[in-house]
Amino acid sequence: MKLLDLFCGAGGASEGYARAGFEVTGIDLKHGKRYPYAYIRGDVRDYLNVNYLSQFDVIAASPPCQSFSATKHLRNAQGKSTSKVNMIPEVRNALIASGKPYVIENVPNAPLIDPILLCGSGFGLNVRRHRLFESNVPLIGNGCNHKAQGKPVGIYGSMRDEIPKGGHTAKTMQEANQAMGIDWMIWGELVESIPPAYTEYIGKQLRHASEQDLYNGN
Repeated sequence: MKLLDLFCGAGGASEGYARAGFEVTGIDLKHGKRYPYAYIRGDVRDYLNVNYLSQFDVIAASPPCQSFSATKHLRNAQGKSTSKVNMIPEVRNALIASGKPYVIENVPNAPLIDPILLCGSGFGLNVRRHRLFESNVPLIGNGCNHKAQGKPVGIYGSMRDEIPKGGHTAKTMQEANQAMGIDWMIWGELVESIPPAYTEYIGKQLRHASEQDLYNGN
């Protein structure tokens, strides 16, 4: 099955979908130097049409989310720009029009419709990184396990940042890579990524739903 990953970044989500058995193509404006799958460098909006989207079996999207992120105040304090663009409605409308199974990923507080929540602690990772997933396919969240996890590693802002309520962001790239389950990205890419464990979990549910549809003759 072919999956299109819109706003794919350096491929954290794409890696998870590939592990779930999808043939993945990613689109993003960034250079894609470390992206591990078929890559198209371009403006996602140029591809939000039915003719293009219909080539794929499933479409995933992670529209810009900094304006909803809990870390936006940290970014502002560090003098880093925070995008105020909200492309979620535009992307959702295009994915619905395609008629394909879709997943939209974003941060808590983003305006998604009936999303599920995934947490790194539920996968045994050393990050929490709560993320929401909206879909036109019924999905199940994984729940949090913060007490068993202990103190997580922060993967946001800058390395070795002091966190106001105590603690710090990752001190080394090795610590950050291990916490996220990603070993091919630089810091700036990790900050914007989600662990592959999340989308492998989502991808397996999507494949199961597709197989059930085929079994039922849909």
